[in-house]
Amino acid sequence: MSSSDPSQALDHVVLVIFENRSLDNLLGHLYGPADGKSFDGVLGKQLTNPVPEWAEHQPPDGSGEVGVFIGTDMDAPCPDSGEEYYHTNTQLFGTLDEHNRFAGADTMAEPWNAPAPGTTPTMDGFVADYISFFTWEKGRQPTYDEYAQIMQCYTPEQVPVLNGLAREFGVFDHWFCEVPSQTFMNRSFWTAGTCTPLPTGGTANTPVTHWIKDNTAETLFDRLEAHGRTWKVYVLDGQIPLTGVIHWPRLRDKFATHFVPFSEFEADAAAGTLPDFALIEPNLLLGHGDYHPAAGAALAQGLELQVDPPSSILSGEAFLERLFTAYRNMRSPAGANVWNTTLFIGWDEPGGTYDHVPPGPVPAPDPAAPPGQFDFRFDRSGYRVPAIVVSPWVDPGSVYNDEHRHTSMLATLRERWGLGEAFTERDGAAKPFDYVFSRTTPTDPDAWNVPKAAPAPPYHVDWETSDKTLSNLGKAALPGIIAAAKAKGIALPPEVEDPNFHLTTDLAYDVQVLIGAHFWPKMGPQGADLAARIAKLGEDLKAADTPQ
Repeated sequence: MSSSDPSQALDHVVLVIFENRSLDNLLGHLYGPADGKSFDGVLGKQLTNPVPEWAEHQPPDGSGEVGVFIGTDMDAPCPDSGEEYYHTNTQLFGTLDEHNRFAGADTMAEPWNAPAPGTTPTMDGFVADYISFFTWEKGRQPTYDEYAQIMQCYTPEQVPVLNGLAREFGVFDHWFCEVPSQTFMNRSFWTAGTCTPLPTGGTANTPVTHWIKDNTAETLFDRLEAHGRTWKVYVLDGQIPLTGVIHWPRLRDKFATHFVPFSEFEADAAAGTLPDFALIEPNLLLGHGDYHPAAGAALAQGLELQVDPPSSILSGEAFLERLFTAYRNMRSPAGANVWNTTLFIGWDEPGGTYDHVPPGPVPAPDPAAPPGQFDFRFDRSGYRVPAIVVSPWVDPGSVYNDEHRHTSMLATLRERWGLGEAFTERDGAAKPFDYVFSRTTPTDPDAWNVPKAAPAPPYHVDWETSDKTLSNLGKAALPGIIAAAKAKGIALPPEVEDPNFHLTTDLAYDVQVLIGAHFWPKMGPQGADLAARIAKLGEDLKAADTPQ
């Protein structure tokens, strides 16, 4: 039974946050000049980045630059591009301190490739940064074809579900991430308007203790409960929920009740029992179905770890199709249904993939706070990411040119749901997006024309060939979780206490399942299944010899 009132479009909100792609990378070919849309993509433009003089392999045409192109690799860039603050500085401003050339996270040094205050981003350092980071990852400089892939942008035919949803509903072409850095802080801004930046943490995923101990900012989840509203976090494939890790101090008491498997979302959607706010986490760990570029080479210097599916884009497309199918089939006559629920598709950050639109300055969450980690004052944002709003009350083919950021979600919900004052200066300045519900009659969900996902090849981790110690990004979250488990007195296998404990990718996954089952009981195995997992882990640990 459809609603006749567009004011109900935001009675319920479903937000899914994917990983590490820019707008140009996934949606840059969505519309061109001939389509009559005011869409700021890559078509009709001559977009290039210069190749630095110190690159060993210059462009074969002698141009000294790489242009945007359509490639065929559905997991590019492979290996992964840099996403930390100091990498993003190079990408946006072309600034690369000589002592940071070819440096990894363990050797990066101040001033962190930072631009001079007030500098306008030039968006011309993506190639230089990728060559530098590739060299750290692989131990050699890339060939032209290897570094050119950072300028690859996909077509609607290659990414049909995401582009199809953008065409069938509404797309924002000036939606910027909040922080010119990584996952944790940008996800924190989605749900808190800040990441509690301190000199000791908050501008990078590490140290994870910042998130488990210091990120004490009030969250949207707190505000919802204070106003009698409901929420859940639905997580795919039984992984440790990153939302719980990021907001640990605030949400710890809700781990056992409000973090549930994605299969429960499908059941709640069908029954009309979705909460007011539903946050969806794709699989962000091994076998990730989150669109994230191939991460295996970025986890340990000089090693290729087997943690990636054949294509996280194809896997992400398959999951997005599954989510959209559950959404369009919400026909309950009472409670949540497709007519009173909005599906919002967002990203955390662009992850170093190319985009041509420079981000502008923004107010710091707390202007009186001292500089944070890497001396960053949080007074400028990261660059564009895909953002799509799905609702029968949205005019098909809409393009929204106004500037938005992740905190526009907070601004919208505060306004529409009466949630009170701004969380921080950042969401206080953000523009709400509720103007998008412009139809007086809803479109017919049965008539929505969204292409099917391309087949995603099966994913099998080759554990036998991945016996390599994780480092940097691979160790960003798990050691902090292990430390928290120890502090809570959770019984872990004695081998984990050994200072020489060898954290291979398979053991990392098994340990996170074990710990996750304790902190988030609805997310992991219980009873006999858990006992069997513990026994297997014990056997695996006995065989975990330190690699040479």
